[in-house]
Amino acid sequence: AMVTRMDRAVGAILARLKSLGLDEHTIVLFTSDNGPHKEGGADPGFFDSNGPYKGIKRDLYEGGIRVPMLVRGPGRIPAGRVSDFKWAHWDFLPTAAEWAGLPAPRGIDGLSMAPLLGGREQTGHAYLYWEFFERGFDQAVRVDDWKGVRNGLGSALELYDVKQDPGEERNVAAEHPAVVAKLEAVM
Repeated sequence: AMVTRMDRAVGAILARLKSLGLDEHTIVLFTSDNGPHKEGGADPGFFDSNGPYKGIKRDLYEGGIRVPMLVRGPGRIPAGRVSDFKWAHWDFLPTAAEWAGLPAPRGIDGLSMAPLLGGREQTGHAYLYWEFFERGFDQAVRVDDWKGVRNGLGSALELYDVKQDPGEERNVAAEHPAVVAKLEAVM
């Protein structure tokens, strides 16, 4: 029911943009701030909401933080493209600033993804980093295909090759101490 309602609401927004003559001049982004949740009795396993990814909302595993994004921007965003380029919500502000012809604020972590969304080459982040304090102090960092997760201050770093193991099922920290040291240095 919620997916149907959401689909109907997005359709109404797009129809309104069209009725106002703005649809060809408006970029629409649709995404989420986290993976599936358990709030209100929701069962993320019922629809297999996070697919092959481990974790849900408030986890720093891919199932909690990896979300899709749909972008529509006639004349600016080529239609029908799919990308697995890694970027994060903190990239939205500099992207929107570039689309508006404005400089991004100084001192922020985000990068403009306007080139990527426009179908051009894009430079990515050296790393992506997350912290979560609700259950203590959890951290995660992503460098290329390596993902480090620490659940609790002082806990050992778990290491995953998310290209080979997207479900983060096999902690390979013991096999790659140099990579663990590199990710801990970023953290």
